[in-house]
Amino acid sequence: MAHKYVFFFGDGKAEGDGSDKGLLGGKGAGLAEMTNLGIPVPPGFTISTEACISYYTNNSQYPAGMWDQLLEALKKLEVATGKGFGRVENPLLVSVRSGARASMPGMMDTVLNLGLNDETVLGLAKKSGNERFAWDSYRRFISMFGDVVLDVAHHHFEAILRSMKSERNVQVDTDLTTADLKELVGRYEDLVKKETGAPFPQEPLEQLKYSINAVFGSWNNPRAKTYRRINKIPDDWGTAVNIQAMVFGNMGDTSGTGVAFTRNPSTGEKAFFGEYLINAQGEDVVAGIRTPEPIASLKDKMPEVYGQLEEVYLRLEAHYKDMQDIEFTVEQNVLYMLQTRTGKRTARSAIKIAHDMFNEGLIDKKTAVLRVTPEQVDQLLHPMIDPNVQYTALAKGLPASPGAAVGKIVFQSEHAEDWAGRGEKVILVRVETSPDDIGGMNVAQGILTATGGMTSHAAVVARGMGKCCVAGCGALQIDAAKKELRIGDTVLREGDFITINGTTGEVINGQVDLVEPELSSEFADILDWSDEYRRLGVRTNADTPHDSTVAREFGAEGIGLCRTEHMFFEGDRIDAVREMILAESPDARRRALAKIKPYQKEDFLGLFRAMDGLPVTIRLLDPPLHEFLPHTEQDIQKVANATGLSAAQLKRKAEELHEFNPMLGHRGCRLGISHPEVYEMQVEAIMEAACELKKEGLDVKPEIMIPLVGHVKELAELREMTVSVSDEIIARYGVEMQYLVGTMIELPRAAITADEIAREADFFSFGTNDLTQTTLGISRDDSGKFLPLYVEKKIFPEDPFVSIDEAGVGVLVQMGVDKGRQTRPDIKTGICGEHGGDPASVFFCHRIGLDYVSCSPYRIPIARLAAAHAALSE
Repeated sequence: MAHKYVFFFGDGKAEGDGSDKGLLGGKGAGLAEMTNLGIPVPPGFTISTEACISYYTNNSQYPAGMWDQLLEALKKLEVATGKGFGRVENPLLVSVRSGARASMPGMMDTVLNLGLNDETVLGLAKKSGNERFAWDSYRRFISMFGDVVLDVAHHHFEAILRSMKSERNVQVDTDLTTADLKELVGRYEDLVKKETGAPFPQEPLEQLKYSINAVFGSWNNPRAKTYRRINKIPDDWGTAVNIQAMVFGNMGDTSGTGVAFTRNPSTGEKAFFGEYLINAQGEDVVAGIRTPEPIASLKDKMPEVYGQLEEVYLRLEAHYKDMQDIEFTVEQNVLYMLQTRTGKRTARSAIKIAHDMFNEGLIDKKTAVLRVTPEQVDQLLHPMIDPNVQYTALAKGLPASPGAAVGKIVFQSEHAEDWAGRGEKVILVRVETSPDDIGGMNVAQGILTATGGMTSHAAVVARGMGKCCVAGCGALQIDAAKKELRIGDTVLREGDFITINGTTGEVINGQVDLVEPELSSEFADILDWSDEYRRLGVRTNADTPHDSTVAREFGAEGIGLCRTEHMFFEGDRIDAVREMILAESPDARRRALAKIKPYQKEDFLGLFRAMDGLPVTIRLLDPPLHEFLPHTEQDIQKVANATGLSAAQLKRKAEELHEFNPMLGHRGCRLGISHPEVYEMQVEAIMEAACELKKEGLDVKPEIMIPLVGHVKELAELREMTVSVSDEIIARYGVEMQYLVGTMIELPRAAITADEIAREADFFSFGTNDLTQTTLGISRDDSGKFLPLYVEKKIFPEDPFVSIDEAGVGVLVQMGVDKGRQTRPDIKTGICGEHGGDPASVFFCHRIGLDYVSCSPYRIPIARLAAAHAALSE
């Protein structure tokens, strides 16, 4: 017996139901479910997604048995409707619609009124007693079929229609007479012949076959592929095809069509929301050719139909226990439902609907948490471009930090600080930012860079600050000397307004209206409910008391990464750091470090106060020393003048410290081993701050982290120093103090030898930014040139610096956890790379049994929700 590919629905019974989305697609499953519920649905049949997949794998051939099953279903449809497909006296017309298992609104193709030709149109006119309606349906069919199936561009048909309306001096399609429509059909048929070299197909079965092929083909049209990539929908799912008896909303003033949502998809308000058109077909509402009316006014126009519709929508929402997006047609005062599916909604709406439905007893708490996706939460935490505003982007870069910002272009950090000081809103535009730009970044509304990736300096710092950032925008040509920015033919100068959209990566000329995020009490409740289910802890990456306070308000359970090097750039301390670097002996270095230590101690006091009662993981100095020195002649001279240091000395030291590949050079624990006095100073500052606050009665939990360890002997040496200095200070203060000494696993060798390293470590924190670089051999700051192409070509499913490369980097993380626990079963494990705030990576961390993830403050709610989803989806 042939495999079943075609599933019939009609007369209150369907071969399938709402649970068959994988096979019947979302639309087909919805139609089957509504049919089984006794809701009025025009009969029809669904060709399964399996047939589509087979069509693609067998050189556009239908699978064996599919066409015979279709002909059988067509006969059933003729019986159910009392009409004949291709029969002149009472023609059966059908719609052919796509339907993937995940909603892809508007991405694939539809054909309506199929079965009409030069003869059946006469039969339809006679049977319906409405000649105008028949010819209106035929002209619609020719233009739709022409566009979707025959590749005659839609605008050609539109041009002919516009021209006829102009000739007849009428404004809307409904003002054209029957004679006008007959002439329009003739003009459309001439157009098809001219464009394709063949007459418009007249045989209904041939029309049907062509349309099915077109719908299957539309699964791989460019917009569908792009939509799938953005929404992470697999390419191998395929689409179903739904063939359904036509019902007509264009049969005069007692007919119409509409699209509605059972609740407001923008706000979540519990109110029927939608639009309809009288005397129209489905595509008229979507196409925007005529202005639809709000659904509430249907109550006055067709009170009986509105009453039925209300009953149906309330029933569907109660049945699916979720907000539904419905399509309906009214044919001569009779209501038919054409679709129900879970409605797309904004983040704000998702939260309100989930919260309300829980309070209404429709869903339980777990379901409410699962109804809000971590990806949606991102929208809530940052200003956004007003969804009602239309705009055109000049260029597109990487969406490095979400939200949107409007401001005047400035090219230098000092200018940004000056302008912001005068009350100006600025966007800092750089080729790429460096730690020296921190002041300008801090005052800017947003940051735009020409180079760099999703984890470049600009991206990481912007996310930490909760600022929007577009990075790696290759179309930017910056001429800092001329204070000019070129994007294609557009030239922008310092002081000109631009808008950047860090959620999409778009760069827009001028000022676009923004809307501020609103964090509702419902959102707070959903996050609290999430905490009841998640197993993973959520900490923050924070370097300042302000960031720590923000993170704590968002629900952080400690600091998973404090980068001490960021503290070296504040105020005058950079001068002391440079003095330390230029020192020629350990004693001279210690004298310079003594100037830095009070600053560092002050920083740690602030962090520990903000995180009272919670653990604080502090990473000792990680970057190479050359990063703290000026490099250009101009900057060297400027630093020399400001500090009294010799320009020649600065230049010589910069050359001496220059490395060909600093990422793999003299940094991290290597610096601590060659210049132990630097790490000693940092440990002293940490422990003195901790002990002073302990004496004040605060609950301080310091965790000292040694970076870039590749060999257990590196960690053993530096642990011994850390413990010796810490214990001496604790004894001096006479307090009881628990502290941990651990390491960052960010080199493949560290993961492979984690069983040895665990002998010297109280905790492992996986630095997945560097672990990704060192495992893949890809520099994250240079990857913007080729990684987008790799993702497009599916070499990588996602950018590995955004979502963890589970097959490569993930295996090393898993190995590190397993081997570490073999040696030390109670070892604490977490990740502190940028992946800590990525929902897919959070799922991975949950799965392999990490204790916590750490991410930037503004991603804490995302991580909390993702961790709950990970636990609930097990």
